[in-house]
Order: sequence, then structure tokens, then C-alpha cells
Amino acid sequence: MAADYDEVRSDVKESQDRSLEALQSANAPDARSVVKELDEADALDEGLTPGGEILSEELIVQVIPEAADEFTCYSCFLVRHRSQLVRENNGHSYCIECEG
Repeated sequence: MAADYDEVRSDVKESQDRSLEALQSANAPDARSVVKELDEADALDEGLTPGGEILSEELIVQVIPEAADEFTCYSCFLVRHRSQLVRENNGHSYCIECEG
């Protein structure tokens, strides 16, 4: 007699049915109530970044100009020390990491 090895065994099938019934009978929240709770939480978070900072405040940042011994890499746009200068081409400077 040929056996179908792809067929689920009866004891496994029964345990799957029991676990499905347990999940269905569990006290799960209603989908509409979850959406309502999420919408209420979003309404409270307006004006906040993911880190919780308030966006309406003005940021004050002091910008320090490039020093005489520094250059801005034309590839990565980072300000580097002259010791990291590898190549200058058509007035553009490139750092060791971008040329590496």
C-alpha cells in the first residue's frame, strides 16, 4: 500500500485545530478599537519628532568657517584636515577615504 508522506499526520492535525480554536476564543481586542487607540496616540504626538523633541522651537547653531589647514572633500563633502588630502583635480579636493 502506498503512503502519502506529504499528508499531515492525524495527531498533528488535531493539535493544530486545538491551537487554532484556542486563538480564536482568546480575548483579542477588536480591530476597530486598536485603530481608534492608534489614532488617538498619533493626535497626541503632533509636533514631536520620534525622539520626543518639540519641533516648533528654533534651533541656534554656531557655524565655524573652514580653517586654513582644512579642506572640504568634493566627494563626501566632509571638512577634513590637510593631512588627509590625497588629490586636487580642477580645483576640487578629495580625501584619503574617498580615493582609497
